[in-house]
Amino acid sequence: MPLTKIDIAEQSFNPFALLAKDWMLVSAGTEEKWNTMTASWGGVGVIWGKPSATAYIRHSRYTKEFVDNSEYFTITFLQDGHRDVLSLLGSKSGRDIDKMHGSGLTPVFVDGQPTFEEAKLVLVCKKRCKSEIAPGDILQDETLDKWYADKDYHTMYLGEIIAAYQG
Repeated sequence: MPLTKIDIAEQSFNPFALLAKDWMLVSAGTEEKWNTMTASWGGVGVIWGKPSATAYIRHSRYTKEFVDNSEYFTITFLQDGHRDVLSLLGSKSGRDIDKMHGSGLTPVFVDGQPTFEEAKLVLVCKKRCKSEIAPGDILQDETLDKWYADKDYHTMYLGEIIAAYQG
């Protein structure tokens, strides 16, 4: 089923269920070369008067290079029944395998940005802010101990949602 453009402001969904339960894919790049990764940290809301989304990517992730070098990124929530694919895309590196074509998903481009035909919701985001999360920014030691024992910190990307699609 093709993706249909929608008005994100008219949608109603539970971001906690989408992010923590369903997980998302963060993708960026060009039709010639792009990458995707599974994530469960993020948010949606209104920032600087615009519908916005955040994604958090560890420094070690290959997808970070693509997001850093792109003006846009996509956040994709897949239709039910793709948990095994989400696990694969979150555990294997695009440096080692062609995740976009080897996952069994169907890559497509919307507004020139990468996503998948199996999406139930796609957010096309224009980067508006990038912020490094450093050890001194984290106020609780238990957070540092639990999430950053390996010192592999995150970069937060804030994107204005410039388009949304549903499958």
